[in-house]
Amino acid sequence: MEEEKSPFSVGYYMKKILITNNRYAYDEHKDTLEAKLYEDFTYLDILFLVRDRIHEGYRLITHPLSGSVKPNETPYKSIIIGDKGSTLDLDSLRMIEESIATAEKFMKNAPTPNWTERVLDDFRVIDLSLITGAIERMIDL
Repeated sequence: MEEEKSPFSVGYYMKKILITNNRYAYDEHKDTLEAKLYEDFTYLDILFLVRDRIHEGYRLITHPLSGSVKPNETPYKSIIIGDKGSTLDLDSLRMIEESIATAEKFMKNAPTPNWTERVLDDFRVIDLSLITGAIERMIDL
């Protein structure tokens, strides 16, 4: 029997939106979260899109640079944002701006290679695993 979450749990009422360029993450979570798939977007495109959403009043739920895969190694990124508010969340803005600067620095030093489909599939699975872990931790709150 599944335990019912309390309305007093952190994030209980918060709407969560998955922003991703990874079809695996989208397919896995589209039925439980609002999910937006941008398959043609690069890693940086996803970060810029999330920054734009933060300027609209949304806030970061997951860290933009989660995991140990460097931004210039993988083309895939999945981020969860939540609740469009009436004010700009400065912590979220600072975090996404710092993440963009870090990703740009990595990519300037060594651009993302043209990986084989097999390697790209591995990166899709890694990104899916990272975002799924984050979602499971949110549910446990």
